[in-house]
Amino acid sequence: MRLGLSSPLAHETAGEWAAKMKELGCGCVNFPLDFTAPENQIADYVNAARANGLVIAEVGIWRNVFAVNPQERREARERAEGQLRLAEAIGARCCVNIAGTWGGPVWDGGYRENFSGECWDRTVEYIRELIDTVRPKNTEFSIEPMPWMIPTGPDEILKLCEAVDREAFGVHLDIVNMINCPERYFFSDEFLEECFDKLGDRICSCHLKDIRLREELTFQLEETRCGNGTLNIEKYIRLMNDVDEDMPVLIEHLKTDREYLDSLAYVKERLRREGIAVTV
Repeated sequence: MRLGLSSPLAHETAGEWAAKMKELGCGCVNFPLDFTAPENQIADYVNAARANGLVIAEVGIWRNVFAVNPQERREARERAEGQLRLAEAIGARCCVNIAGTWGGPVWDGGYRENFSGECWDRTVEYIRELIDTVRPKNTEFSIEPMPWMIPTGPDEILKLCEAVDREAFGVHLDIVNMINCPERYFFSDEFLEECFDKLGDRICSCHLKDIRLREELTFQLEETRCGNGTLNIEKYIRLMNDVDEDMPVLIEHLKTDREYLDSLAYVKERLRREGIAVTV
């Protein structure tokens, strides 16, 4: 497993960025530029990552390709194609987005329409269209699971993979995003095993964070920093290593550089105590 951060941390040059990540013990990175950056700057970051043995885990899209507003939708799709072309050019493990929301203004929001038959069909159609347009060979396009839009679990992920039917469509695993009910929360070890049993070598990249139950009615789950919840991080990492010892996993959704540094140190220490190797 290669551990990394979704944040590039404060830096001024590509060389400083990559050297800092290497010094911190990271083995993978989230690419910090997008497709609109100058080619020479993109090359500088790619070369710096390679020189420091860092795997480029992801190129993110993070836009709603089904936005109600036509201009927003068009710009999101232009970004999706540009980011996938960037991921292909630099050999990232994956280019990742969410499926997209229907029926509301929040780009990653939960709406009833997200689970309509039309949403499913249009999502499959769009993923095929994007992959067939770019024809990636060096990267995979992937959809991050979410609690309130497809796919919400491993069976839906498998169904989506079968419906899309493209070799360049990979699985991005965010286990916390799929813990969305009491069964998956209280029996998260079993849910981890289910996910890896079913998805196995389809997985191309993972996210790492934690989850906890708020002591309020009704049933409310809260994403939180590693160690502030109940996720069995050691089991999660062992299952990743069983699939791919170079599996990239990014710590995400923290607010400051200090929080990222503290979380990285915390995770590394937990893994060290359990004798779990981190590839750097």
